[in-house]
Parts: sequence; structure tokens; C-alpha cells
Amino acid sequence: MASLLPFHDESMIEAGCDEAGRGCLAGPVFAAAVILPKDFEHPLLNDSKQLSEKQRYAARTVVEESALSWAVAQVDPREIDEINILNASFLAMHRALDQLKVRPESLLIDGNRFHRYQDLPFHCMIKGDGRFLSIAAASILAKTYRDDLMRELHDAHPQYAWDRNKGYPTAAHRKAILSHGATVHHRRSFRLLPDAIQGKLF
Repeated sequence: MASLLPFHDESMIEAGCDEAGRGCLAGPVFAAAVILPKDFEHPLLNDSKQLSEKQRYAARTVVEESALSWAVAQVDPREIDEINILNASFLAMHRALDQLKVRPESLLIDGNRFHRYQDLPFHCMIKGDGRFLSIAAASILAKTYRDDLMRELHDAHPQYAWDRNKGYPTAAHRKAILSHGATVHHRRSFRLLPDAIQGKLF
């Protein structure tokens, strides 16, 4: 398998951006922004989608120790319901970019759409986490920090098994919503259950 690319434009300070949790029924959407050195390389980031949970957390440590700058941000369910999940994903990326200690000159965005951030040029990259190291790094941070939060929320709401499903729409998660109702952490604008049943939840 080919290695991930270290940059899109070697002359620019590039920040890779990715999100996690967009398709979940519960919990925030997270995003990360990462600026890596141009000569960065590490075997764990060559195929971030294939990493085990243990490898993801090991890779997170590598990214945090090696990055020129990195940041993670979130948008909570209430905001998601107000502005929709696509806009919330962009907002989470903007919030992560706001926190960077190094100002990027260009942005590499995972996916095919983005809302411009300040005056910075950006490039949308389909499946970017499998193409560019900085996006793969952002993917790992967003995923692991979101998983950490979902485990914390699980402690307060163990009936939904968020330690396992992380808020994604598994059959067991939907069954728990049917049995126990929705929490403040559920996205009420999402189809949690069939329409006829969901109408009775709220």
C-alpha cells in the first residue's frame, strides 16, 4: 500500500482537518486540526482506518508529540439540532482551527464540502484521511477524543452501551432508546426511531 502524502503544497503551512461522530444518534460531533512537520512520517499513520483501538491511541500520542500544532473541538447535540449536522461539522472544524498555536496558510479538509475559514484557501479531499498524513492525524484525534467522551457519558447512562456503540445507530442502541427514551445527549433532529414512535418521545 502506498504511503500517505506528507503535504499537498510543500511551500505552504497546511492544517489537516477531519471530524468524527457525524452519523451518530447521540453525543457531540468532534473535529480536529493538525499541522505536521513536512518531514513527518510514522508507520501507524499509514492507514488510519485500519488501526485497532490500541493503535489509534498510540498514534494519538505520536501526533500530539510530533505536531507543530494541533487542536480538538466539539459541537454539542443542541447546536447540532439547531444548525444541522453538516454545518455543525464545519463549525467544529472552525473551532479547532481557532485553537491552533500556529496559523496555517492552507487547509486540507476531509470530504467534499466546507465553509470557508477566515481568508484561508482550502482543498476538499475525498477520503482525505487515506491520502494525507495531516488529515489522518486529525481523524485519529477527533475519533479518540470523541470516544473518550462517550465512555464518560456511558457511566451516567449505561443502558445505551455508549462504551461500545459510541452513539452510532446500532440495533441495540435503538432498542435502548425505545425502552428508556431519549436523553439530553441524543440528537433530536435525527431519526432515532421510526417516525410514528419517535413522535411520542419528545
